[in-house]
Amino acid sequence: MHKVLVLGAGMVARPLVRYLMDSPGYQVTVASRTVSKAEALVGEHPQGKALAVNVQDDAALGALIRQNDLVVSLVPYVYHLNVAHRCLEHKKHLVTTSYVKPPIQALDSPAKEAGVVLLNEIGLDPGIDHMSAMQIIDGVKKEGGQVTTFVSYCGGLPAPEANTNPFGYKFSWSPRGVIMAGKNPAHYQWEGKEVHIPGEELFDHHWPVEINGLGTFEGYPNRDSMPYTEVYGIRPSGTMFRGTLRYPGWCATLKKLSELGLMDDSVRDDLSGLTFAQLTGRLVQAKEPAGANKLRAALVAKLEIEPDSFVISNLEWLGLLSDNPLPSGANTLMDVLVARMLELMPYEPGERDMIVLHHIFVAEYPDRAERITSTLIDYGIPHGDTSMARTVSLPAAIAVKLVLSGQIAVTGVQVPVLPEIYNPVLAELETLGIKCVEETHRL
Repeated sequence: MHKVLVLGAGMVARPLVRYLMDSPGYQVTVASRTVSKAEALVGEHPQGKALAVNVQDDAALGALIRQNDLVVSLVPYVYHLNVAHRCLEHKKHLVTTSYVKPPIQALDSPAKEAGVVLLNEIGLDPGIDHMSAMQIIDGVKKEGGQVTTFVSYCGGLPAPEANTNPFGYKFSWSPRGVIMAGKNPAHYQWEGKEVHIPGEELFDHHWPVEINGLGTFEGYPNRDSMPYTEVYGIRPSGTMFRGTLRYPGWCATLKKLSELGLMDDSVRDDLSGLTFAQLTGRLVQAKEPAGANKLRAALVAKLEIEPDSFVISNLEWLGLLSDNPLPSGANTLMDVLVARMLELMPYEPGERDMIVLHHIFVAEYPDRAERITSTLIDYGIPHGDTSMARTVSLPAAIAVKLVLSGQIAVTGVQVPVLPEIYNPVLAELETLGIKCVEETHRL
């Protein structure tokens, strides 16, 4: 019996837990700070159990890890390092869906010495994006070609019929994570030239992206694309770009929310007892008390937008001019924004989310050039698992089985760019209905 410890019981954990519990020969322990969440995931399944754990309690965490063969960490990434150290201490494998940070990468040699794998970035983005890209890149290389342009977009969005609010967005994962991602600087190569974008200018750089069958989206840069030339083993002479997809209008609206200060995460002591209108008045330095029309005019002037702009309509819809009280317990302006967006932008019962992953390659061979696209469009299950949860957690669940069965035999700190990882994971995902569709055209 393989024993798997799953740390965390958040929004994406359910498909992984159910997949492993439904697999013969697996005993799954779900441990969460809030044990009721773990109990809800496990239910009455005979191959699962729920426990309470504080991942900051080294002794308790170590004792729990020691009792299992492999750990899946779905807690916030800031705790992964501590989990990884406990795994190395007890010589246990670790699987995460998070980006490899330098402190985790530094554990490569200790992990190899311990004979264990610390497999990261095995979710959606990062995860399926890496695996589907590498499958094509390696295929190009086998045919004697080289990838001269690589462009990749990924977005978790409401399905078209569920796109019912002005922001074109609903939350299927951490709201704070969505907002924090909008503060990251970006670095990429476009048509042979390197581009650096400061975090505060991120939403100024966006453009239309057409997806067959779905229409036009808005694409903008996602973090630093350039390290992936090494990760993917390519040296594009043209474009090397990884981006995010949203419905049109997202970037312009988030840009103005940032300019207003609502993406600031510094702690404040002046938020208690305020209404949204009072807070907005302070942020635009309007004289108090200001009537609704004057406050709207001050907001328009502060943000330098047209009075009839869709952006100001979006901010009104968000309630920034209302007399509603600020969310209780908000200590930062980001707290205020996150709580308000989560209140107004949830998925209603039965609504579907949608994942769109779109790669574009230009491959040059001695006798020809080709444009290759790979597109994944996946929908959530009404009244069931979201597509975000499935596409993030099922690759990790499949990897767990491959590690424990010995099919993934590498050790050290790894991401899923090796054929022995990506081929079986993608093949199993296809049986679960998660599949990239490829098209090739001669240039």
